[in-house]
Amino acid sequence: MADASSPRSPLEAPGGANRGGVPSATPPPPASLTLREAQAAIDAWIAVNGGYWPPLALVARLAEETGEVARAYNHAFGPKKPKAGEGDEDLAEELGDVLWITLCMANERGIDLGAQLERVMTKLKVRDAGRHG
Repeated sequence: MADASSPRSPLEAPGGANRGGVPSATPPPPASLTLREAQAAIDAWIAVNGGYWPPLALVARLAEETGEVARAYNHAFGPKKPKAGEGDEDLAEELGDVLWITLCMANERGIDLGAQLERVMTKLKVRDAGRHG
């Protein structure tokens, strides 16, 4: 998660409130979503809570969140263990943050990530058929 000096993700607002501390008018999304549903839920939430960040701010946030995933992996599986008093990062939460910002980036650019994932899977099945495994 972001420290106190960095901007908060809209999803990090305390108590389910938006940046102004007002409860969000958008209900939380269901527990399991398709990519298209997730993109729509994020878009609805963003519309009520101030709009998308500028593209370069989104990229900076992706880099920040990716670093937090790397830190969680390094603490869990690598030689660098957490310092005394430092909490363990929740890998699932950090991956969720990366997914959220990725979906925001796609929405801001009008990209259907479900369709893109299908294209990637087709490419991998064709190009890498028999290559792995």
